[in-house]
Amino acid sequence: MSEQPAKTAAEKLAERMSRLKDLHRKRNEARTQNHQAVVAEDKRNKLPANWEARKRKADWILSDEKAREEAKEKGIDYERAKLLQMDALTAEKLSRKKKKGVANNGFGDFEQATIKQYNSLVKNIKPNMEAYEEAKEKLGPAFYGDKNAILHGLHKDKKEAVDRMVQDLQKQAEKRAKFSRRRTHNDDADIDFINDKNAKFNRKLEKFYGEYTQEIKQNLERGTAL
Repeated sequence: MSEQPAKTAAEKLAERMSRLKDLHRKRNEARTQNHQAVVAEDKRNKLPANWEARKRKADWILSDEKAREEAKEKGIDYERAKLLQMDALTAEKLSRKKKKGVANNGFGDFEQATIKQYNSLVKNIKPNMEAYEEAKEKLGPAFYGDKNAILHGLHKDKKEAVDRMVQDLQKQAEKRAKFSRRRTHNDDADIDFINDKNAKFNRKLEKFYGEYTQEIKQNLERGTAL
């Protein structure tokens, strides 16, 4: 077996330089990738907290619209086809969600409820521009309520305006008295009430004192209470 000739000093230096260049290239690549990762993480941190959920929802909406258009072109009932591909558990959850949306009277939080009430009240306002200009001319700078104006006693509400406000408040009170949020019935829940009024009372007790009375209730059910 023939021996390989020993490498010269120039060859060894060239080999070392090649390895050194390779190490420099890998270090620069790692530095670039690390910088890109830091920039991407900083960008994600600046996004809203629910960004991922909103993005998934937007992607689902786009996918659903595309599938709906394709079904329309083929002459297929999209809703029926979607239900046929859906398992029973998912269909039941979807049905409950729709019923809950109807029970909430078209809004999901207090902000939307406030906006709805505000728009309803504003819609019934009919400004009297003649009275507005008359009061503006009579009161002068005090009409706008600057820092030096004493507003008490300058303006007196008309009887018609007061009556209109009283009627509106009465309508709101009557509407609140008639409205009760419809709750979905849970067949698996324990029956611990004798009528609807008692059920509401028990729900309030559970809401405020449930965490304190849970152990006592369990002991009573097991028969181990002292």
